[in-house]
Amino acid sequence: MSVAGNLLSLRRSLPQGVTLVAVSKFHPLELLCQAYDAGQRIFGESRAQELALKAAAMPPDTEWHFIGHLQSNKVRPVVAVASMIHSIDSIRLLRAVDAEACRASRRIKVLLQIHVAREETKFGFTPAEIERELTPELVSSLSAVEIAGVMGMASNTDDTERISRDFASIRSVFDSLRLGVLNDHPEFKVLSMGMSHDWPLAVARGSNMIRVGTTIFGERNI
Repeated sequence: MSVAGNLLSLRRSLPQGVTLVAVSKFHPLELLCQAYDAGQRIFGESRAQELALKAAAMPPDTEWHFIGHLQSNKVRPVVAVASMIHSIDSIRLLRAVDAEACRASRRIKVLLQIHVAREETKFGFTPAEIERELTPELVSSLSAVEIAGVMGMASNTDDTERISRDFASIRSVFDSLRLGVLNDHPEFKVLSMGMSHDWPLAVARGSNMIRVGTTIFGERNI
């Protein structure tokens, strides 16, 4: 099936209110253009250089989300292009993005990455860390960053019960922040969970933003 056909089939399956981020990392510009022509506007990239090159080539109304691990030395080029960064995994990075967005006179949305998966190689705040480190004083000190929600990934396993529990844990953190330190921030409303292989389980647990690549574009080139 074509990229357009894949998108149409996926959209028919998505409940209303769930935002689709087309994970275009490592895929050629030609396929992104096919997705754009089929109505897709939000794309997810994970490398600063690839993001910059694709953004320069795509129409100006394309919305770019940075979904990879963000190193501090890549903050400037990412902030220059992305409208949302999904992978804020430390307070230091949060402050760095805020400072760079101020310098660039941009306002940027970010998601706090929550780590609940069993793989130690995955990044993010543990539920205990985010509760301890995200203080009202810190939130009020941010001038160019909008904390729009949280993002998280489930364990890499075929155990659907484990995957569902992981998503439930991320949802619990989202609810706790929404009712707690971010209670007075109506912009805090994004729960980004779910990829090509597990998004139905994520949506069942309340996800309102999914990141899907393979289902749309096929297997990556690398």
